[in-house]
Amino acid sequence: METIRQVIEVKGDRKVEITLPDIIQPGLVEMVVVVQSMPQTDFETVPSSNLFGFLPRRIDPLQFQRQLRDEWNR
Repeated sequence: METIRQVIEVKGDRKVEITLPDIIQPGLVEMVVVVQSMPQTDFETVPSSNLFGFLPRRIDPLQFQRQLRDEWNR
């Protein structure tokens, strides 16, 4: 399993396009999308390249995990 993080600007049509790195092999995959709004200042300072394996510092990982579990348990 790979973790890929990209900052993407959502346009009015609400369509996004993601180019996956070469380590992802063609075939069936499961993709989980987590959408979190960002202030415009964060968008300008965060590089748009792929960042692997961690959450940004502005998110408390434990709080994020609890929030995901709460959503799943509804």
